[in-house]
Amino acid sequence: MNILLNLGDVINQLLQDNRININSNFGEALAAVILFTLSLIIGWIVYHVFEHYFSKWAAKTKTTLDDEIIHNTKRPIYFFVLVVGFYYAVDQLSILKPYEYFVTQIFLVAEVFLVAYIITRIINVLLSWYAEMKVKTGKKALSSNILLVFKKILHVFVYIFAFLYLLYVSKIDLSGAVVGLGVTGIAIAFALQSILGDAFSAFTIYFDRPFEIGDYVIIGNYEGTVTNISMKSTRLKLLQGEELVISNKEITGGSLRNFKKMENRRVAFSLGVTYDTPLEKLKKIPDFLKKIIESCDNVEFQRAHFKEMGSFSLNFEIVYLLKSPDYVKYLDTQQTINYAIKETFEKEHINLAFPTQTILVNQQRTTSVGE
Repeated sequence: MNILLNLGDVINQLLQDNRININSNFGEALAAVILFTLSLIIGWIVYHVFEHYFSKWAAKTKTTLDDEIIHNTKRPIYFFVLVVGFYYAVDQLSILKPYEYFVTQIFLVAEVFLVAYIITRIINVLLSWYAEMKVKTGKKALSSNILLVFKKILHVFVYIFAFLYLLYVSKIDLSGAVVGLGVTGIAIAFALQSILGDAFSAFTIYFDRPFEIGDYVIIGNYEGTVTNISMKSTRLKLLQGEELVISNKEITGGSLRNFKKMENRRVAFSLGVTYDTPLEKLKKIPDFLKKIIESCDNVEFQRAHFKEMGSFSLNFEIVYLLKSPDYVKYLDTQQTINYAIKETFEKEHINLAFPTQTILVNQQRTTSVGE
C-alpha cells in the first residue's frame, strides 16, 4: 500500500539512481498513468470474472436470485474499482497537494455513494424476487405500488446512513445533523400528514390483508369489487358500473365486510301464506320447503318453521347453507327455490300472502217512530 501511495517518489528515485535527470512531475504523472491503467485492468478482470465465471456458476443454481444480483452489481463494482484506482492515480500528483482534503472528500463521497448504490440494486433484486416467489407459491401478489414504495423507503434509509457515515469519517459533529434530520422529518410529517396517513394505511392493508384485488367488499354505504390498491387510495368497481376511489385511511378507520372470505353463505328468508290456509296444509309446508331446498346442488338444508302469525299472513322462516361464497351462485340458487315454491304452492292450492286489510262494518238498522 505504501508503494502505491508513493509510486511517484519511487519512480523519481529510480530515475535518479540511473542518473536520469528529469522533472519530478514526470515521475508523478507516469505513476498516475500506471495506477489508472492498472485500475482499468483490474476492473476489466473483475467484470470478466463476474460475466464469465460467476454468471455461469449462478446459471447452474435452481434460483434466479444470484443471477439477478450478479447482473445488477457487476457494472457498479467495475466503476467502483475505477474510482479507487483514479483516486490513487490523482494522489500521486504533488501539484494537487494543496487541495488534498477536497480531492479526498470528493473521492470519498463517490466511493461511499457507489457502495450505497450497489446496496440499493441488491435491495431491488431481493424485493422483486420476494414478490415473484409469493406469486409462484400461490400467495397474495405484492402490489406494484407498494413494492415501489418499499424500495424507495429502503433506498432513503441506505442513503441517509451513507450520508451519516460520510459525516462520521470526515470527523464532523453528528449531533447537529441528527437534530436537523429530526426537525426536518417532523416538518415533512406535518406537511404530508394526510398522504403519510394513507401510505401507512396501505401498509396496514397489505400486512393485515382485510381484502385483496378481486374481492367483493362492502365499505360503509358502498359495495363492489376491488380493482386496485395503491399507496393513497383503493379503487372499487361498484355494482352500478362506476368506479369508486376511496382513501386507504378511510378504509382502515371504518368497518369492512369481505364476502370473498366466506367459504359458505348462510341464507335466511321468509314467506307468508294467507290466514285461510287449512291447518293440515300449514303442517305440510315445512316438508315441501325441505324437499325443494335439498333438491338444489351445493345446498345444505337447516330448518323451516312456522314462525309467527303476522298482521296479514302466517309467516314461515327458512334457513339453508350454500356451499359457495359466489354471489351470482346464491342468486341463481334462490331463484330456483323461489320458482319451485311458487309451483308447489299452486299445485297444493296454497296462497302466498300479500299486504291486505279486512274491514268489518257493523251495520245497524234504524226504525222510525211512525212505523
